Amino acid sequence: MTTRLLKGMCALLLLTATAIAAAGDKVVYHINDAKGQALSALRNIRNHLDTAPDTTIAVVSHAEGVDFLMNDYPQADQVAPLVSALASRGVKFDVCEITLKNRKLSKDQFMLEAEFVPSGVVELAKLQQQGYAYIKP
Repeated sequence: MTTRLLKGMCALLLLTATAIAAAGDKVVYHINDAKGQALSALRNIRNHLDTAPDTTIAVVSHAEGVDFLMNDYPQADQVAPLVSALASRGVKFDVCEITLKNRKLSKDQFMLEAEFVPSGVVELAKLQQQGYAYIKP
């Protein structure tokens, strides 16, 4: 009986692993300092998708990390084309609404690609619970 149970559990684990692999990788990039992280993170994401195009990628930004998604970001000429190209490849760009409130920012100050979540850190935790690998550039 124990051997049958063990074989059944192994089969179930194999099926689960196969289903997860078939679904593709899921990764969340965490940006909380646009000046120090954004441009290199965007390039890393581009390289990530060039190598593993089936990867589902979310970028969660909060605090000073939201700045790179703002229309008046000083490096917008470098960042905006990358954000646009990555969004067209399915990358989701989440901005923390707590940051907006604390910094007195409005949603209309952000690029069209920006999406808004109630809390950046809660979104990070939620995505990790959903099987997203965490990358902090």
